[in-house]
Amino acid sequence: MDLFSDRDPLITTLYQFLNNPEENEKGANTPVRSYARDRRAMASTAVDVKELPNAYVFIADMPGLKSSDVKVQLENDNVLNITGERKLEDEDKLEGKYLRLERGAGKFMRKFTLPANAKTDGIAAKCQDGVLTVTVPKVRPPEHKTVNISIS
Repeated sequence: MDLFSDRDPLITTLYQFLNNPEENEKGANTPVRSYARDRRAMASTAVDVKELPNAYVFIADMPGLKSSDVKVQLENDNVLNITGERKLEDEDKLEGKYLRLERGAGKFMRKFTLPANAKTDGIAAKCQDGVLTVTVPKVRPPEHKTVNISIS
């Protein structure tokens, strides 16, 4: 039974397209396909975001990845973009065969719009023991200043 049989033909076509990837290899780079790929990449990367008094900290598990496999960028002055790719072993170098393959492979991506008080020129990132930590310092709030005005 097709759940979309009574719907708009465009919706039905889109549904079939997204659920039959092997039939759509020729259209692998269409906008709809790349959107679906980006959504999966974003959903597969869990990131904790912590606010400290003087910074925002983004923490992501990156098991088995080197810092060269991960890219941290700032887009449009306020969007933190974390991207990378987990690759499977090269089959030519593989000894034996996998009986079960559960570790994920493929591209990953997360984007975060930074708040107005983020100091983007001080962003630092480190990848240690399979954990990526990106620290975004906060702009110091202006000091409270009181000026006495003389009354004449």
